[in-house]
Amino acid sequence: MAEATTVVMPDARSVSYFFHGQARHAVGLLLLLVLAYALAGPELEAAGDRWLGLSDRTWFCLALDIAIVHQVLVWLVFRSQLGWGLLTRLLGDRDLAVWQAVFLPLLSLRAVFILGAGLADSGSLALPREVSLAVGLSLLIPGAYAIYSIDRYFGIPRAVGGDHFRESFRKMPLVREGAFRWTSNAMYGVVFLLLWSIAFLTRSHVALVAALFQHAYIWVHYFCTESPDMELLYGKPSSD
Repeated sequence: MAEATTVVMPDARSVSYFFHGQARHAVGLLLLLVLAYALAGPELEAAGDRWLGLSDRTWFCLALDIAIVHQVLVWLVFRSQLGWGLLTRLLGDRDLAVWQAVFLPLLSLRAVFILGAGLADSGSLALPREVSLAVGLSLLIPGAYAIYSIDRYFGIPRAVGGDHFRESFRKMPLVREGAFRWTSNAMYGVVFLLLWSIAFLTRSHVALVAALFQHAYIWVHYFCTESPDMELLYGKPSSD
């Protein structure tokens, strides 16, 4: 049975642990939203900035909203899976495949909506075109390499939280190849540079603020949700 291989931690099977860290999560999110709208507000007031019929404000809101939906969903799935094996009970051995099929499109939409904001607001960033292009490319290369490294050395199922589903992922050694030679958390530390690269390549102030929000918010998730889970799973904080 699939349930026999599922990671279910008795210490996680409580309402208290389910919400552990989420008050800090809510505070961090609120502060980041206030900061994001304060930084993007003046540019969003400009009229006529649109792409595919949607205003830069709409794309900006979508870029923030998708990050919130994604990370709240990850919290709900990780904690319900860790404490009760909920997805496994509902889906059997298809649990991780279904979760991956949900997780990856949401992750991709984060970049798509920032690109939309960048194209709707293109040229607003107060940098010379050549400088913005150079910065964008310098961020694009390591970000793309980190994605390659995750696929090649780490594995996508592990990257979407496989250790919350299967005991076997917990027994895997730390990855020290590819982008993981630079940092043990290449996913949050390096992959998210791609969002910044989109903002610089489109020379968009609004997209840059959206990238700042998304990158800062993923670290809120790490410290409030993932790090406590890693302590429970591995007995100490982990960046993998």
